[in-house]
Amino acid sequence: MGAKLTAVKRILCLANSRKPQGRCIAGLELDGARATGWIRPISSQTHEAVSYDERKYEDGSEPQVLDIIDIPLLYPRPRGHQQENWVIDSNSRWVKAGSVTPGQITALAATSGPLWKNGWRTQNGLHDCLPAEEADPADGSLKLIYLAHGLNLRVFTIGENFGNPRRRVQADFHFGGVQYNITVTDPIIERAYRDRAIGEYALGASYLTISLGEKFADERCHKFVAAIIGA
Repeated sequence: MGAKLTAVKRILCLANSRKPQGRCIAGLELDGARATGWIRPISSQTHEAVSYDERKYEDGSEPQVLDIIDIPLLYPRPRGHQQENWVIDSNSRWVKAGSVTPGQITALAATSGPLWKNGWRTQNGLHDCLPAEEADPADGSLKLIYLAHGLNLRVFTIGENFGNPRRRVQADFHFGGVQYNITVTDPIIERAYRDRAIGEYALGASYLTISLGEKFADERCHKFVAAIIGA
């Protein structure tokens, strides 16, 4: 644990993603108009998820993707491949300093390359996880990519065999010559599609924020689509 010295860092918010007991917020730190690297503000509470009270603005509104936010942070807390983690000052309020349009993030997004190491899958996914020991800290845990076309959302049900059916939204797309089927944790997209009929829905050009989660109970790190931003 580092010294508790509050530093206000300005980030371009690129994810406000569902996580147990709160949200996973992530964005690119801004130095003037220049993006210098990823920051994932985390709480000191259980699961490190950021609660509504910790992340809300002065007027009680929720931070949105593409907001520019000034966030009081205490110290970095890198953990394994998640080198971007910073502990928030939960006693200080977040401040919205502006916002950008989707067109203004074009230069920040990758258009090719692997999404970490591939070759593993969950029951319903494809190239959507990797063994924890294969997660390289040098590769980080956050990526912003651009898809000009070919993004499909698949709505399906899991847990039926255990008497607890629930809807899941999955992003299916090609990137860097690889097919990915990855769970979506963007709460806005989930709310918009979970109540639709089971099936696939084509989306237009989009930016995706992809997050590589911490080690799960299955000893793997899972990939998540933490945000989908229409281009």
